Amino acid sequence: MAGLTITEKIFMRAAGLEEPPVPGEEYLLKVDYAFGNDVTAPLAISQLLKHPEALKRLGRHLPLDRTAFFLDHFIPSPNLDAAETERMMRAFARQYGIPLFTGATHGIEHAYLPEAGLVLPGDVVAGADSHTCTYGGVGALSFGVGSTDLAMILTTGMVGIKFPEQWLFSLEGALQPWVDGKDLILYTIGQIGVKGAAGKTMEFTGSAAERLSMSCRLTMANMAIEAGATNGIFGADNVTYQYCEGRAQRAFNPVSSDPDAAYAKTVSVDVSAIEPQVAFPFLPENARPVSEAAKQNIAIQQVVIGSCTGGRLEDFEAAAKVLEGRHLHPDVRGIALPGTATIYLQLQDRGILRDLVKAGFNVSTPTCGPCLGAFYGLLAPGERAVATTNRNFNARMGHTGSEVYLANAAVAAASGVLGRIAHPKEVV
Repeated sequence: MAGLTITEKIFMRAAGLEEPPVPGEEYLLKVDYAFGNDVTAPLAISQLLKHPEALKRLGRHLPLDRTAFFLDHFIPSPNLDAAETERMMRAFARQYGIPLFTGATHGIEHAYLPEAGLVLPGDVVAGADSHTCTYGGVGALSFGVGSTDLAMILTTGMVGIKFPEQWLFSLEGALQPWVDGKDLILYTIGQIGVKGAAGKTMEFTGSAAERLSMSCRLTMANMAIEAGATNGIFGADNVTYQYCEGRAQRAFNPVSSDPDAAYAKTVSVDVSAIEPQVAFPFLPENARPVSEAAKQNIAIQQVVIGSCTGGRLEDFEAAAKVLEGRHLHPDVRGIALPGTATIYLQLQDRGILRDLVKAGFNVSTPTCGPCLGAFYGLLAPGERAVATTNRNFNARMGHTGSEVYLANAAVAAASGVLGRIAHPKEVV
């Protein structure tokens, strides 16, 4: 048998295959971890309540400690509908023994699960949220599923999925100052388009990939879905082991691709040629160098630093370097959303929380909030925001006449200080 990719190895183990899976063919996989949130879990719950016989199977095929419900998209509850959803999910989780995590006490799902060591290298992770592909950052095969799929997974421990074609993205070179994983994935999406990797695996390798922090890896895997990919993934290495050491809640089986693994396509990326990126409305593929964007003198009214793609400690440390001793432009309001409660406390211990408030930011406990246009920082007609979030679709963060520009935390901070899209070197 020829060499195998990471995704092939995990797929074969989970599907019980002796031969490599065929791209485009559907297989049943044994799931290692599954979850839903306050947007997707209610429908799964309603389906389960309609089938009492299915409820009896909860925990039988997938242990309940390998499942979770998250209250993170509409938390703290901004309206009565959200409050009722929270009440219902809490009651169901309590009655049937499903772990329930909240933004304030735990964090945003895609930030909290790897931090808490609940999703691990070699796992098959199925989450009722499109950005479940995040966990490829730790070397897991992870992908989003629908709410009815979640109901089936909770009662059977299995999920059907088509095997994706394998694409390799080889990252070489040294990162420029102020460049991080957000820029690498925005640049890549800009090159191949939002549908460019549809039905594909985006596997990241190369000397530059090996030097990336776990924060960068999780961000890149998270946004693989913005290129249409089934999953994004990194091989397990020393960075992975160091991250998982002391976090892992159970034993895990890390895998890496074989040297002679075959790929349908290989894309080479020279990261040394990439400067900080800004994705213009209304698609993540509209990525441009920040120096080009800065020349257009695009005034902004809001900056958002946070979410599952820009709310980790590393992101806030980058923003803090830009904000040191400075204040947001008078026309700009700032919102800071730490990804987890632990990150919130780390920011407090390091004095970054204080610096954010002194710079003019509103600081919230972890919530998805404005990322999906739910609450806490919606944009009015004609307003523009620079955000470290992962999507900038029309009306994503408010009115249809508003605009969202995606960038890393340092670019967001610099833009907030100058009141226009700016390169961090213009401020620091």
